[in-house]
Parts: sequence; structure tokens; C-alpha cells
Amino acid sequence: MRVTMPGLTAIDHEFAVPLDHAEPDGPALTVFAREVVDPAKAGDDLPWAVFLQGGPGGKSPRLGGPAQFAHVLKTHRLLLLDQRGTGRSSPLNAATVEGLDDKELARRLSHYRADAIVADAEHIRRALGVDKWETWGQSYGGFITLTYLSQAPEGLRACYVTGGLAGLEASAEEVYARTYPRVRSKIEQYYRRYPADRERVRRIAEHLAATEVLLPDGDRLTPARFRTLGMALGMSDGWEKIHWLLDEAWSGSRLSAGFLYDTMITTGFHDNPLYSVLHESIYAQGEATGWAADRLLPAELTEPDMFTGEMIYSWMFDDIRALRPFRGAAELLAAKSDWPPLYDPVRLAANEVPVAAAVYFDDMYVDAQLSLDTAARVGNTKVWVTNEYEHNGLRADGPAITERLMGLVSGHC
Repeated sequence: MRVTMPGLTAIDHEFAVPLDHAEPDGPALTVFAREVVDPAKAGDDLPWAVFLQGGPGGKSPRLGGPAQFAHVLKTHRLLLLDQRGTGRSSPLNAATVEGLDDKELARRLSHYRADAIVADAEHIRRALGVDKWETWGQSYGGFITLTYLSQAPEGLRACYVTGGLAGLEASAEEVYARTYPRVRSKIEQYYRRYPADRERVRRIAEHLAATEVLLPDGDRLTPARFRTLGMALGMSDGWEKIHWLLDEAWSGSRLSAGFLYDTMITTGFHDNPLYSVLHESIYAQGEATGWAADRLLPAELTEPDMFTGEMIYSWMFDDIRALRPFRGAAELLAAKSDWPPLYDPVRLAANEVPVAAAVYFDDMYVDAQLSLDTAARVGNTKVWVTNEYEHNGLRADGPAITERLMGLVSGHC
């Protein structure tokens, strides 16, 4: 299907790929991707770029115009890839996994990591007849980029990464040991901006501990689930989202219907359960993760005025209805110890594909020091370190960031 909107022509594509690329004649999946191009250049022979969305478990953005990628679309044809299991790519959710036993579901889910996504991208690149293309990796998309450079650099002309250089050997334990202090710092910064919100948060948490409060879908809103609103603290607009949610939290002596509905949507994983199911496995290479975020959770972050960050906890698979069908499989994945490696340090050291990466110095989700260590170990990589942006910099100011990174590759910066 082809659709033209102001400043953008979009063309839909679907591709059949094997669930397990090592078994090309086995079960198949459909992977969806949307090609976008400047309408004035739709017939031109433009170089291709593919966008690797953050997550895991996030579909590519649905664009209403060129804004976020305006600078890229001046010179490129961009493919927005729905990674397997997301969006329109054979989505995995409570309805589509019904009937699968825990072992079979865990087995299938083991084929949804970065290595399989890279294999899908290569399948699509060849199907489109593209010799080489560029990649734009946001957050987890940067992790995928490092796997791409490890597995199939021959398909790449250049790579751009925004807030997503993973530690090449960093375990889930190391990641959370580094992340929890940054969450604590963001909480204190938030309260310096909105000091009255500390008492608001405490009042809600204490009310939830003493009273059974049900969300519109019937799930109980527990203090632990309420604390996960802190996931937004690492985004440029996240503090205000939390503040205004708290501002209208009460209706008399009861939590308001609007607060409960918005909290249900924000914390429910209704449209992206894979974010929770696969979250720790993105760090797994040859060892079990064993619910690392649970094990490393500092006691101070369970106090009534505290939040947590992007971490995923085992209790979520009991308390959140969209995740309950994945409970048994998630336990099996947490115990799985034979995960294959995602990165090839030797090949990355010898890399010749130009790489430009934005490292957000104050990033709550991706440790800046790990990112810089990785950048130093990947050949032909240039880094722009900045505290002008939070983790969502690409969404907040896409043209400026893309122009800066493309300039690093072209030699203008």
C-alpha cells in the first residue's frame, strides 16, 4: 500500500522470514516494514537507510509527517522496521500466544533477540535488492547495530546510533548496578523541580499499601506498580508527564478515574509485552540473568516516596494482565544459561564501517561510561558526547541530531 501525506510518501512491505534462521524451512513469521521517502524524490535512486527502534519490543514509529527524520529524508529512502513480534510483524501478545505451553513459548522467544533481528534485516535488504544500506539505531536499536556489525558488516554502508552503545560484555547485573544510582539521582532532581510532589507520591503509595485499588481492567494498583511510573524520569518530557498525572490524582478521598486510567495504560504493557519478557535477555551472553533487577533492587527505592526506572521485575508477570500469559516462559528465560554471544569483539575492533554515535552524558537507561568504553573498542567510530539531550533526543530534536551525526561520518564535524 502506498500513502502520501504532507511531506511524506509511505509504502508498506511485508516479508516472510523463518522463525529460526538456522532452519530456513521451519515455521515462518511475517515481518512488516514501511518505506518512507520525500514525495518530490520518490522516483529517485536514493540510498537506503533502515531504522532500528528502541525497546526491546517496540514497533517503529508511525509518522504523520517527516519531522523526526526530516534531515535523513533530504538524501535517503528510509525503512521503518517493525522488529519481529512487534507492530504488524507477527505480533506476540496475550492473544497470539494463547495455547502455547511455557517451554514452547520460551523456545520461540529465544529467537527474538538482536541476532534474529539482524538476520531479518539482511533478508529484507537482499529482497529489496539493496547492495548496502545505512542504519539508524535508537537505544536498543544501537545494541542491534553492534550485533549487525558483528554478524553482517558487508551489508552496511554506515551506522548511526543515538543513546544505544551497549557494553560488549556487560551482564544484566553490571547494567543494573550502574543504573540504579542514576535512577536515584533522577528522582532527587525531579523533586528539586517539583518539591511538593514528594508528599503527593508518598500519600498515594501509602494509600495503595493500605487500600485495595483496582485499575479499570481489574488489576490491582500496588505500590510497586505505582513506582514503575519512574520509567519516564529519563525522558525530556517525562518529569512533566509524572507531575501532571500526580496533579490530578485525587477526587476527594479517592484516586481519580483519570489517574487510574492513565496509570493503567502507562504501566500495563498492553501493546509491548516483549519489552518485559525479553528485557534482561538483551544482556545475556552465556549466562542466566536470574531476575537481576529484582536481586539488585536497593531497599531505599522501595520507600513510599521513591520510583523505579526501566527495570523489569518478576512480580509484574503476576500483577499485570498483559504479562500473565508469559509468566512461565519468562521464568524459563531468566534461568536460561546457554544464550549465544551477541557481539564479536575481535570483528568489532577491526570494523571499517563508519559509525557515529550520540552518547547522552546523563542517560538514565544506558550507561555513558559503558558506551564510551564500547566506542573505544569498535573501529572507525566517532562519538558525540552531550548533556543537551535526554534518552529521547532523537524524538525530541531529530533533525539537529541526525545532521550532527551525519556530519561526523561525512567529515564535516
